[in-house]
Amino acid sequence: MLRAIFRAISLVCLAIALVAGVLDITRSIADSHLVLTPLYADWSRFSQDSLVGLKTVIEQNLFPFVWDPVFATILKSPTWSIFGILSILFAVAARRRRRPWQENFLA
Repeated sequence: MLRAIFRAISLVCLAIALVAGVLDITRSIADSHLVLTPLYADWSRFSQDSLVGLKTVIEQNLFPFVWDPVFATILKSPTWSIFGILSILFAVAARRRRRPWQENFLA
């Protein structure tokens, strides 16, 4: 059950990464130079309130320096790369692990 949920999350993250990548490619072609939209810009365009809420929760419940170097760096990265990495991580978590004795029987 958990494997199916991880596969679904991986597929959604991959779809978001592809859409964000296509948007960046389209903007790059239109502007005639490389355009990489950071996650912060996309997230603030989608829902500014949730971004501010996440910042306050992290600064109040965790150490304040966790927001600035860690999450600020993640938010400055391109959207397609963050969701691409998440897609890969969830796909690896959802894969079926083979046991050494199974390799002899599955040819």
